[in-house]
Amino acid sequence: MLQLLKNSLSRFIDFVGLLVALCMLVLLVTIFYNVVMRYLFNDVSIGMQELEWHLFSCLFLFGIGYSLKENAHVRVDVFYEKFGAKAQAIINILGTLVFLIPFSALVIYYGIDYSKESYALNEMSGDPGGLPHRWVIKGAIPLSFGFTIICGLYLIIEQIDALYGNTTYHKNDPMA
Repeated sequence: MLQLLKNSLSRFIDFVGLLVALCMLVLLVTIFYNVVMRYLFNDVSIGMQELEWHLFSCLFLFGIGYSLKENAHVRVDVFYEKFGAKAQAIINILGTLVFLIPFSALVIYYGIDYSKESYALNEMSGDPGGLPHRWVIKGAIPLSFGFTIICGLYLIIEQIDALYGNTTYHKNDPMA
């Protein structure tokens, strides 16, 4: 049962990771378009510039959780690297339960009201030609932290497996 949940979470997280990668490609095309339009045609689109930071925000926000699954996040390894696999697994579980999940829940709690208020006000860009529906990008904040909690649950399951010796090779794991 736990393995089925882990596999399902893994597939979902990988799917979101694919969407993040596609977001990166769209961001690159958008930046290229903006540079060409600005320097070759002396034409600037505020909406396209705002789209850049919207895409970058989504890339960053959803990339956080994906990096947890892939063990590609930055950590301070002053003591951690000297511990054994079981101690590392316990640290990862405790860190997820004590820090990651409560912090993410807090961001979700306040982020929902933040995006609901933006929706109620029909908030849009203050710049002429900017993007409408500012609530969409503000809604990405609680959504991405919900995704981070899902990734944290995956991490906990993976670390429970490690505690019981059911480790799987992780391509980005420096300990593998």
